[in-house]
Amino acid sequence: MFESPAGPTLLGFDVILVGTILAAIAAFAVLMAIYAAVTVKDPMAKRVKALNDRREELKAGIVASTAKKRVSLIRKTDKTDRMKQRLEGMKVLQQSQILDIQQKLAHAGIRNKELAVYVIGARMVLPIVLGILGVTLIYVIDYFPDWGPIKRVGSMGILLFLGYKGPEIYLKNMANKRTHEIRKGLPDALDLLVICAEAGLTVDAAFNRVAKELGRAYPELGDEFALTAIELSFLNERKKAFDNLAHRVDLDAVRGVVTTMIQTERYGTPLASALRVLSAEFRNERMMRAEEKAARLPAIMTVPLILFILPVLFIVILGPAACSISDTFLNR
Repeated sequence: MFESPAGPTLLGFDVILVGTILAAIAAFAVLMAIYAAVTVKDPMAKRVKALNDRREELKAGIVASTAKKRVSLIRKTDKTDRMKQRLEGMKVLQQSQILDIQQKLAHAGIRNKELAVYVIGARMVLPIVLGILGVTLIYVIDYFPDWGPIKRVGSMGILLFLGYKGPEIYLKNMANKRTHEIRKGLPDALDLLVICAEAGLTVDAAFNRVAKELGRAYPELGDEFALTAIELSFLNERKKAFDNLAHRVDLDAVRGVVTTMIQTERYGTPLASALRVLSAEFRNERMMRAEEKAARLPAIMTVPLILFILPVLFIVILGPAACSISDTFLNR
């Protein structure tokens, strides 16, 4: 058995060990920041490549005439097939799970649907790996000898939970960030769509123009609009392109825009007036969210005010008086 060196502890944790880990994390963060500052890349290059791949895929789907050729267009790899067969043999892979993970990948901005199989496999493998690592560190090596039974069992539970839910939590975090960025740029995009519609552009040309104009300010929204413009140009049904947009973005506002676009395509209603009304609603909604955050600010600042600001203020105000009083009593 290896014994950890004795040292100061706080709440059962070695202070020197925790400080070393935090210092290593801080040094790694500094190196990553320097690397990111030195290697500045064009954020649109990867998105343009993905859009071009999607355009070529749609072109190939239109050119292919036989069903056999169309089936061959579906992107598959031997690794994905082998992993899928293994998971199906272990009775842990269902079609509903694949569809659910594929939608989460789409919400996170990941176009490759094959990764759904890898996510399900990682959700099965990671708990085993982290569980073995936790058992080795906590029970076999006894790296934390001061931990009691409750803390040991709790740590194992946390490791298993992170192993099982970690991939989904990561995808959800990516999807939330992406949805937030799309929500911020949607009112401006609708205003540009109104201008393009009033100028006489077609729907696919309007989407393409808005994607070019907003590609720098809101790259996620520009990516979605550019992909929608490509699908509008190549898909047989324009409704399918709008449905794909609603499928890729987990946002009620985008679903409202898609519904409006489908209705204008079906019934021939004026597109500019409908988009203008939606843009005004989304701007009012954004203003209401900002007012809501401002209204919550006093309640949120109460605890930091009591814990950090008021004690310092009392020290600054009462400190000189207390020093004067203590000096007076000492002189007497």
